Amino acid sequence: MTALATLLVLADGRLPAGGHAHSGGLEAAVTSGRLRDLAGLDGFLRGRLATTGRVTAAFTAAACAASVPGSADPLRLDALDEGLEARTPSPALRRASRVQGRALLRAGRAIWSVDPAHRDRHHPIALGIVAAAAGLAPAEAAVAGAYGSVSGPASAAVRLLGLDPYAVHAILAGLAGECDRLGAEAATLVDELVDLLPADSAPLLEIGAEIHASWEVRLFAS
Repeated sequence: MTALATLLVLADGRLPAGGHAHSGGLEAAVTSGRLRDLAGLDGFLRGRLATTGRVTAAFTAAACAASVPGSADPLRLDALDEGLEARTPSPALRRASRVQGRALLRAGRAIWSVDPAHRDRHHPIALGIVAAAAGLAPAEAAVAGAYGSVSGPASAAVRLLGLDPYAVHAILAGLAGECDRLGAEAATLVDELVDLLPADSAPLLEIGAEIHASWEVRLFAS
């Protein structure tokens, strides 16, 4: 399988890793009335990509570089996981990230023979580990991370708001260049100290996640 085809498989929302159960904060934004239409979705996705997406891309690339088969660095992976934990103030988002990370590692073990020792990692760290096992480079892994930070909420918007899926995917297509840019940027940071990696924050997403977690009835897990 070529690197491009592998990247497509890893970034595919149909990968059995549980991503379809999470809205990336979009359900809370819709329910609160902050997001009602395509224009609102465009702004939400751009904001998410510039914050969560940038952090995800950087940590995914660094985890991929630290997981190359035959030269993996468990201590670096531990430090990256701890660094991401510190960048996620919301307990609800920390739980959601680890749930998705565990699901992705399960898929990675079944598809690409990921080391069974990897069991509990934040999602971006798990993504880097799986990407390395699949033979992807850090920049490619980072693009998958950046794209995933917006494709999940975009898909949720179609279900929650009944938006035109063609129009929603046009928004995603418009963000492709930024995903590539974040992937290239992330690849230059793989050897940086964890404290120097991006720490862009989205406080409203954190607050919304805590409110969302308290609901008895909801369509998405996060």
